[in-house]
Amino acid sequence: MSQMDRRQALKLLAALGTTGLAAACGTDPDSTSAEVLSDDPVRIGMIAPQTGSYKPIGEEIVNGFQFYLELNDQRLGGHPVNLVIADEGETAQSGKAALDGLLKQNVLALTGVANSAVMTGIREAVEQARVPLIGSNASPSALQSVVYIWRTSYVNGESGQALGPYVASRVPRNGKVVIIAPQTDISRDVVEGFRTSFGPSDKRLSSTIIWTSGDSNPGKSAYANNVNQLMGLNPDAVFSSHSDTAAVVFLKQLYASGYRKQVYGPGFLTEGTVLSQLKPQEADGILTSLNYSGDLNNAANRQFSSAYRKAHGTPPTTYAMASYDAAQVLDKAIRLAGARPTPQQLNLALGKVGQIDSPRGPWQFNQSRTPQQKWYLRRAQLDGQVLSNVLIRELSTLG
Repeated sequence: MSQMDRRQALKLLAALGTTGLAAACGTDPDSTSAEVLSDDPVRIGMIAPQTGSYKPIGEEIVNGFQFYLELNDQRLGGHPVNLVIADEGETAQSGKAALDGLLKQNVLALTGVANSAVMTGIREAVEQARVPLIGSNASPSALQSVVYIWRTSYVNGESGQALGPYVASRVPRNGKVVIIAPQTDISRDVVEGFRTSFGPSDKRLSSTIIWTSGDSNPGKSAYANNVNQLMGLNPDAVFSSHSDTAAVVFLKQLYASGYRKQVYGPGFLTEGTVLSQLKPQEADGILTSLNYSGDLNNAANRQFSSAYRKAHGTPPTTYAMASYDAAQVLDKAIRLAGARPTPQQLNLALGKVGQIDSPRGPWQFNQSRTPQQKWYLRRAQLDGQVLSNVLIRELSTLG
């Protein structure tokens, strides 16, 4: 299901109750009755993949944002919202075309962006347009010193950085960890974060990094030579930063090769639809680090996760959660920016939103306009009859 209808939303609101809704949306229940509603609509532009290999992530981004709107009467900051979605596609060029089309529609703010190459490619255009972008996924480590770009996800390298010390504590003194990763911007960031926190001079970390094709839709035998090379190094643990279809192909080939030792990776190794495409034995026991787990036990997530499952028939991903939070951030900032905000006034207000009561746990923007937040260790395992990412423990706070 891609979107809830109005009747469904009302049923969910009734199930949540007033207190539950306030917790889910990060809103003070005492303030809602005093909120001044406006008839002046605000137009929000969303850049999200509607076609190509990133489409599943794009659907999650759209679902998360629209879910927040459904729970808040289709309003942000008291204003009715006109959400305009443009297809990000798969390249920086298609992402730039989507941005240009939205800017021509005089949007108050932008959100979305799945692909790090697109985020890098549109950086200057966003800054020159002086329209705030609250990105909900792509976040290259090199994206620094920006004024109008905010992100509710994480900096790409942090997923590897959060996991490095844990892996170092689990690998024996004479053990070996081999890194295998696609040649993409996000993977290079993740690998660098992992190597730095594990200890780049640690002899257990193999000096050989196996770089695979960066193709986001590889063939079934695409990594045969890479996996053979990996097996020849006889690792005690493998760190992989593949995602989506590439993760499915890699994990199937790794299991078929006879590898039965520990696999680690950033959360997107097993996030989204990956686990549903694998047999239990192909993914059981994989440990990943992520800023969110659908089974986190906090008030905001209990409400969010339960209602999202009812609406979409699937557990929420970090992609949906971060987009939901992007809407929550805009809700607070538009309210702070005044009755008739301009993009520039809204951008100033974004720096004043303070702590966000998120399903991932409380977080706030740091100086680089990215979240200061907790990171979690998850294990892929059967939860009943379904292969799921199950929360194991907290890892660290980064940002």
